[in-house]
Amino acid sequence: MNSPTAEAGRLERWWGRADELLNRADLAVLPRWQALLVGIFRGLAGIVREATEGQLTLRAMSLVYTTLLSVVPLLALSFSVLKAFGAHNAVEPLMLGLLEPLGEQGAEITQNVLTFVDNMRVGVLGFVGLLFLVYTVISLVQKIELAFNSIWQIEGTRSLGQRFSNYLSVIMIGPLLVVSALGVTATVMSSALMQRVTAIEPLGTLFETAASLLPFGLIVAAFTFIYVFVPNTRVRLLPALIGAVVAGVLWQAVGWGFATVVAGSARYDAIYSGFAIMILLLIWIYLSWLILLVGSNIAFYIQYPEYIRVRGAGIKVSGAMRERLGLHLMAMVGQRFLAGAKAPTLDEVARELQVPSRSLGGAAEALQKAGLLVIAGGGDPRYLPGRDLAEIEVNEVLTTLRRDEGDSRYQRLSGHSAVESVVSRVEDSRSEALDALSLRDLLTKDDATVGRVSAA
Repeated sequence: MNSPTAEAGRLERWWGRADELLNRADLAVLPRWQALLVGIFRGLAGIVREATEGQLTLRAMSLVYTTLLSVVPLLALSFSVLKAFGAHNAVEPLMLGLLEPLGEQGAEITQNVLTFVDNMRVGVLGFVGLLFLVYTVISLVQKIELAFNSIWQIEGTRSLGQRFSNYLSVIMIGPLLVVSALGVTATVMSSALMQRVTAIEPLGTLFETAASLLPFGLIVAAFTFIYVFVPNTRVRLLPALIGAVVAGVLWQAVGWGFATVVAGSARYDAIYSGFAIMILLLIWIYLSWLILLVGSNIAFYIQYPEYIRVRGAGIKVSGAMRERLGLHLMAMVGQRFLAGAKAPTLDEVARELQVPSRSLGGAAEALQKAGLLVIAGGGDPRYLPGRDLAEIEVNEVLTTLRRDEGDSRYQRLSGHSAVESVVSRVEDSRSEALDALSLRDLLTKDDATVGRVSAA
């Protein structure tokens, strides 16, 4: 029989092995199946970490409040556009589908909201009223964008002009496209040709299966569009699609579970009376936003797997590491330039160094401000050397990174003179060691030659 000490030791070894795989193992050296499993577990751990630390849940709760304030203005704008095309009756089935887990209460809420919206006359609001209506709707979408930008580690938001053009185009045209797509699908499925095709097996079974999966496909398509369009950054289609599929499965599963709970919770009506329907609505809106944000988080981790092992808001770079990252960035930009290859983006450099791209942002900004790097035009910013590589000294790069954002008034302090003397000697010795070493020398000469040049 094993002693408790031996069992504890074995458990500790297993835990150490699991921690090594999840947090420190290099996936490139693992077998493919093992790397896939470790990557999945790392992603799940990252999602759980984000949820338990409160960022996702806080964002979801904030969006619940904003949704309640903005749902009527949002529907009023969409309703007015659909009404102009005679398609306003399609809003009710869409809302019923969204609130289906609420059961009979969902139908009641849908009817009340649509009655309120139908009684709302956008044309008689006047300029100020219409402006306030548009502002309320744009505020909702901006709040959604801020939540997604937080997940994608983006600090800036779209400009005011972009918000009006992008947001309103989606709000006004989006519902019309959705309703048109549903109408075309229904027309095609009910056509005589399709009826004859479905009578042939196994085509009939395949079409029936496809028709049953259509609602799920629409959810995935809508989520994919949101994940690509809303964040103020470039989101690749494949990560967005994978995140949308996972979120769609969660949506269906949670919706089924919530509907089961609602169906068996008749006793809550006796306790909360008329408030029960409002409480259930708040819970379902919260769960819906949480699922949507979780899917975006999954897409983020798939596109940037290097972020899985770090906390999104806790990436801290020391001064020494900042200098190393900046010098690596300059070296990779210079290497691509000398080879005549395409200029790298910050994400490409980050993947090469196996670090989060956010950790390079400060160094890139400092080097760009000093004129050592310039940004090439295009969708994703690409970096080029700001000067001839032979004229860029390594010491200048390191000094720029060290002194960026520092107050020049405090470069020298009036404290102990011996301390200032030591600091000056350290600076002078580094300058002397690297004075003759240019970025071109660093990239074109071997390590031994670079060592002799820097020591000269």
